[in-house]
Amino acid sequence: MPSPLDTSVTSVDTPVVIVGAGPVGMVLALDLASKGVRSTLIEQAATQRTYPSGSTHNARTMEHYRRLGLSEALRQVGMPRDYSTDITYLTHFNGHELHRLAMPTEEESAAQVAAHSVTDQVPEPLLRQNQIYIEKLVFEHMLKTEEVTTRVETEFLGFEEHEDHVSVRVRPVAGGPEEGAEPGPEEVITCRFLAGCDGGRSLVRRQLGLQYAGEKADAGFLTGERNSFYLRIKNFNSLIREPSWQYWMVRPGKVATLITLDGEDEFRLTVIQGKTETEDDLRELIDDFFGAHVEVEFIESQGWVSGFALVAEHYRKGRVTLSGDAAHLFTPIGGFGMNTGVDDAVNLAWKLAASLQGWAGPHLLDSYEPERQPAARYNSRAALALGRNLNFNLQITELLDEDSPAGVEARKEAAVLMEGQRAGYASIGVQLGTRYDDSPVIWPDGTPAPERQYETYVPSARPGGRAPHVWMSRTQSLFDVLGPGFTLLRLGGAAPAGEALVDAAARRGIPLTVVDVPMPEARELYGADLALIRPDQHVAWRGDELPDADELLTRVTGGASA
Repeated sequence: MPSPLDTSVTSVDTPVVIVGAGPVGMVLALDLASKGVRSTLIEQAATQRTYPSGSTHNARTMEHYRRLGLSEALRQVGMPRDYSTDITYLTHFNGHELHRLAMPTEEESAAQVAAHSVTDQVPEPLLRQNQIYIEKLVFEHMLKTEEVTTRVETEFLGFEEHEDHVSVRVRPVAGGPEEGAEPGPEEVITCRFLAGCDGGRSLVRRQLGLQYAGEKADAGFLTGERNSFYLRIKNFNSLIREPSWQYWMVRPGKVATLITLDGEDEFRLTVIQGKTETEDDLRELIDDFFGAHVEVEFIESQGWVSGFALVAEHYRKGRVTLSGDAAHLFTPIGGFGMNTGVDDAVNLAWKLAASLQGWAGPHLLDSYEPERQPAARYNSRAALALGRNLNFNLQITELLDEDSPAGVEARKEAAVLMEGQRAGYASIGVQLGTRYDDSPVIWPDGTPAPERQYETYVPSARPGGRAPHVWMSRTQSLFDVLGPGFTLLRLGGAAPAGEALVDAAARRGIPLTVVDVPMPEARELYGADLALIRPDQHVAWRGDELPDADELLTRVTGGASA
């Protein structure tokens, strides 16, 4: 395999070509830009997503957006900040509410953050806003980013890898302003690295000859092929008793979810059980759920498949990498797939930057797959397990809607089963718990790995995990002061200065920021006087005294083979 440090080509058109301008490709481009690396983003569509997709941007993803300077702006789009994010189960809107999973509104989450203590777990809580709003804002920001060249309406045709560069073939999308127009001329872009962020049907992955492996859709309540519908319901808020972000409508032979998009009249409907062959079928179904005729405008529909837990057999070959859905396909529970893809991008960005800037060891990029592939396997299994919980084991009968003692009892039983689904909506252990314990670029400290659970997260500074969060002041997060490269934390007010590491990093051209965190609570949380934090905010090493500085830097930058 050619060394990522081989720079025998005197020039290339762009250091990195990224195929796919979804959230994963855009975060990769923006994170590279934050580290001074230029990229060219290839996107076949003319505009950003216009069909509603996932609405969950978890706490870890929002931390990444915070470091890119976007989190506060993203919290202003989509649903109003005071709109409910509850999940409600009901027979129909004029019938019985079977159960409600109460969740904080955006305003309430902000108040909780503002009232933090020094060891609060997150600076950025989970955000419920649909990707159609989030991606539009991120895309607009990217267009203003000097280091990113964005090529929309451009078709990726394939690539050819050479010893020291990649040749990428593209052309303008066929059609153009005149229907039936011929495709534009083919063009070759040369780059050091090619990143495939081009979704589940990734042409990059297929040209690499890589397959998915794992579990496919199995029998169950929320598995298999489904259709979703983007629609408007006129005067919706006047037709309901109390708003929610998501409604589960449960009636005999009719089960559907309705997800709020803008807090007014736009929704995404997914029918799980019920007749949907014609528009009249859908109107009848919706009227039944409302218990009265309602005015509905159907904007668009799309099919999708649920029940996957698939991960690519490899994430990298030579100078070509895969991220996001190109590398893994998930059951769409909790937004795990998109959020895992964003984490892929952040892991990959610093390793590409280090390789391009000359401070990576020859094996740093080799660490991308052994770190991110196990993370995808864990998260995809979590999504599948939590998706299976949506089966309820519920007997959906007319009793659920009866005003009788038997109906009351049936609704009580249903509520217990529905409360069991809370983990799928508040899975903080999945959001923050990713660990790289066995990574070749982590310096282990011999302490036992913390137990992982989907529903809970216990901060741990054991090397490999996300750096535990602390507040530096009432408004400044630790993540706000971490450098774009490595950061040496001096914890508790009496830590060694760490001059040997600072000097060694300067000599080797490795970006290193030193941050003093004097609070004793931080020293207790980290369990050491010193901690070395990677550019992706994972702990690379911790201890009370530095080991040999060059040996440590060689290890964490991929200078030694696994």
